[in-house]
Amino acid sequence: MNKIIVYKLAFIASMGGFLFGFDTAVISGTISLVTDQFQLDAVLQGWYVSSALLGTITGTLIAGVLSDKYGRKEMLIASAILFGISAFGCMISQGFQSLIVYRLIGGIGVGLASILSPLYISEIAPAKIRGSLVSLYQFAITLGILVAYFTNAWFLDISESNGLADAFEGVRKVFISEVWRIMLGSETIPAFLFLVLLFFIPKSPRWFLSKGKVDKAENILVKIVGETETENELQLFNNANKTTVKISSIFKGGFKTALIVGVILAVSTQLCGINAVIYYGPRLLEEAGLQLGDALGGQVIIGIVNVLFTLIAIWKIDQFGRKKLLLFGISGILISLIAIGILFYLDVNSPYLLIGFILAFVACFAFSFGPVVWVLLSEIYPTNIRGFAMSIATFALWIGATAIGQLVPWLLENLKPFGTFWLFALCTIPSVWIVIKILPETKGKSLEAIEEFWLNKK
Repeated sequence: MNKIIVYKLAFIASMGGFLFGFDTAVISGTISLVTDQFQLDAVLQGWYVSSALLGTITGTLIAGVLSDKYGRKEMLIASAILFGISAFGCMISQGFQSLIVYRLIGGIGVGLASILSPLYISEIAPAKIRGSLVSLYQFAITLGILVAYFTNAWFLDISESNGLADAFEGVRKVFISEVWRIMLGSETIPAFLFLVLLFFIPKSPRWFLSKGKVDKAENILVKIVGETETENELQLFNNANKTTVKISSIFKGGFKTALIVGVILAVSTQLCGINAVIYYGPRLLEEAGLQLGDALGGQVIIGIVNVLFTLIAIWKIDQFGRKKLLLFGISGILISLIAIGILFYLDVNSPYLLIGFILAFVACFAFSFGPVVWVLLSEIYPTNIRGFAMSIATFALWIGATAIGQLVPWLLENLKPFGTFWLFALCTIPSVWIVIKILPETKGKSLEAIEEFWLNKK
């Protein structure tokens, strides 16, 4: 195995996760600014946040089918282009409606990347380190979130310091009077870098195999895993594909069970409330008594914790396995959500105690739900229809994310923060039963062996 090549390919593909995380989190620092400028009510504020998620659902629906037909690499290139158009368009948008349109375009890019980055990594990764390599994607998401928090806080500081007061009117508008523009527009830089780097990676070898192009797949596999392992990979693929797997197979037998498991776990990652913290973290911290500047600083701390604890998954997922990390993490998530609700309910006058439990919640998510579910979604479905099956599960994930993005302002007003977090805890419980009773352990198994497991399961 050529680790240098493997990690290089995984790193480049995971940049889709970085843009995903950046695009998701950058909006958190702009919500109050855009709300004040355009005089948004709770419904329109929710629409501003969730509009990108509607685009994400669209991207998710087309990603699987198009990537199965045209290839993973080509659709990753499309996602990079959409990220760039969205970021630049948001920066120069002339009104709220055009801002929404460009957020929708960025959402399509997120939808494509959320499927294709982990999918590509799983298909080039050797079985022994597949978990940690796909977890790099989630690490990239958390890094993108953290960078977005830093840039938001930095641009806000520039705006408040008035250091560019003597600049041209357009510069003052972007950096001072309407600083949300540069917050959203700064994503143009990593989007362009991602686009350039994508031209230096090969197509997925398993995609070539699914199209019957064995020679091309073999050439790529030899460079990645060596000749001996390539022969084993090809033999495993041939054995697994003696039984033809059609799209309709995902709705039958064991594959249907795999689909249901993937959908429930994917939705649970959103209904546990992680994006309520990502999107509305500053508002929650302001309600706890912090000023906006301090709230954005607290959001940076949340981002740092998110990054650091994702490293645990990268480090241990192929040693501990997927199930153990999920069970430990979900247990911590439940305890933290209940505690946060209690603090809000009792109106405890200690924002830093609240931040402590929010950090515990984020930490538990970061080493479990966050990376592990993306790993599972990229490995539990058959090669021939993996893109399509991932589209269904990821579509469900983004439906949940859209609901959270749209409903959180309403929930905070009507259920209050304590009721909102207790509702998140309630929605997390079903995933515990799924992990204990149904989910198989997939660590160290080839994608073809996992496919065989579901094929034989009634």
